[in-house]
Parts: sequence; C-alpha cells; structure tokens
Amino acid sequence: MKIPAIKRLVENQTLQDLLEAEEALLDERKPSFEVEGADDGEQLTHVFAAIWILNHMKDHGADFTSALREYTKKVRVSIS
Repeated sequence: MKIPAIKRLVENQTLQDLLEAEEALLDERKPSFEVEGADDGEQLTHVFAAIWILNHMKDHGADFTSALREYTKKVRVSIS
C-alpha cells in the first residue's frame, strides 16, 4: 500500500470511476485510467482505499488526512 498512489486517486478520480476500476480489476481487466501498483492486488488495494477514504470524507465531513488516518487504523487492526 502506497499512500501517494492512494492520494492521487482520491484527488483525480470520482467515486464512480473508482467503483468501475474496482470492478474491472476484480474481473481481471485493466481499469480505464492508470492505477499505480506492482500487480493487480496492489492496484486493487489502492482503489479500495481511495473508495473508502472518499466515502469517509463525504459521510463525516473529514479532510483527506483525517480519513486516511482512519483507514490506516482499520488496516492496522485487521493485520494485528
């Protein structure tokens, strides 16, 4: 997971575009825009993170940094 890649997705793509990219990656297709990542799994991780962050920003009126912090907390809990 690379934070700069996630930030670029949040700044440059709409939620709908990200959802379509997620679907494409799950169907083993290339998204309609470039998603950084070493492989499909890392690309999917970046897209999923960007979707979660955008939803959190919208639902809670949070800025990117706060939403990213909440996302990384969830990731740390899930792997510990």
